[in-house]
Amino acid sequence: MINPQDTVIPLASDAPAVLACGSWLKNTVGLTQGNRAYVSPPIGDLATIDARNRFDQTVQRLCQDYPIKPEVVAHDLHPDFYSTQFAQRFAEQHGIPALAVQHHHAHIAAVCAEHRIDQPVLGLALDGVGLGTDNTPWGGELLRVDGAQFQRLGHLTPLALPGGDRAAQEPWRMAAAALHRLNRHDEIVQRFSGQPAASTVAAMLARNFNCPPTSSMGRLFDAAAGLLGVSLIQAHEAQAAMQLQQLAEQHGAVSALADGYCIAADNDLDFSPLLAALVDCRDVGCGVAYAAALFHATLVEGLAAWLEAAARQHRISLLAFGGGCFHNAVLCHGLTRRLSVSGFQLLFSRRLPPDDSAIALGQAWVALQSIRV
Repeated sequence: MINPQDTVIPLASDAPAVLACGSWLKNTVGLTQGNRAYVSPPIGDLATIDARNRFDQTVQRLCQDYPIKPEVVAHDLHPDFYSTQFAQRFAEQHGIPALAVQHHHAHIAAVCAEHRIDQPVLGLALDGVGLGTDNTPWGGELLRVDGAQFQRLGHLTPLALPGGDRAAQEPWRMAAAALHRLNRHDEIVQRFSGQPAASTVAAMLARNFNCPPTSSMGRLFDAAAGLLGVSLIQAHEAQAAMQLQQLAEQHGAVSALADGYCIAADNDLDFSPLLAALVDCRDVGCGVAYAAALFHATLVEGLAAWLEAAARQHRISLLAFGGGCFHNAVLCHGLTRRLSVSGFQLLFSRRLPPDDSAIALGQAWVALQSIRV
């Protein structure tokens, strides 16, 4: 009997049982049985003992509700996640393989699972952060996904994370990183004089000390919000991005900034010209709402052009979109309008949110594809 707490995702065919342990943020647990995947209600972030206890209890409950022994346990690539460490212990205790699945591969795989896709797709994964195969934080990824395999075709040009994870909580730090990239380093202390750490962050960027690079779209939103003075310190995750979206919606549609992005020879997508325009927008007082709308419109145009070029090169017409940034209706609807006229089939999440609560489903789907290989 199906537990009404769980989301049931029909799969394309019967498959071996897989336990999927999800990610760190917005954690869920997944279990496949036959031609169905069962995804638990959100457990939340695994930073507390209470959350970890709920995680343990959820795994136990799923295995009792759907009594079939998992043949594989899937987990995130990040070795320090509680969910990863649990999966590795579970695999050892039960004598089954553990499979690490890259975070953004899982995002696109979750969409493929919902749509019962069994052919290659181009995936656009946009979120805050996930550990990449090169051990750097990813988050703005163009992927070719073919079952258990994926290829990173391109990514957003990386921005520095001054102070590491702290930069995700303080958008002014990402704005400082943007100024540094734009060769406007001398403006950091003046623009963020109200931040006690401004001179320290400027020095860190100058020395490239504790400033790991990230391709994260979430951090690009933070940089824009910080440059516009919309959000300098976040009270909760994605606050800056949500405020930018609200401002863009209030203003209404605008045309994308001409030459607001460039696609490099290595297929990096660089929005540095857009960031420079946002600095100038604030300086000349053109209006924060207009600047937020311009930011969204240019993101849509740049991402769409990037996808179109890759689709032509790889002869793929299925486009899948995953990651928490697709909660943003302006971005989502803009890409849909822009790409639908080009004859592509666009795949978005339907039963599950696009954020990390779908990671367990994606991990399970990748594991099932790897078993079939």
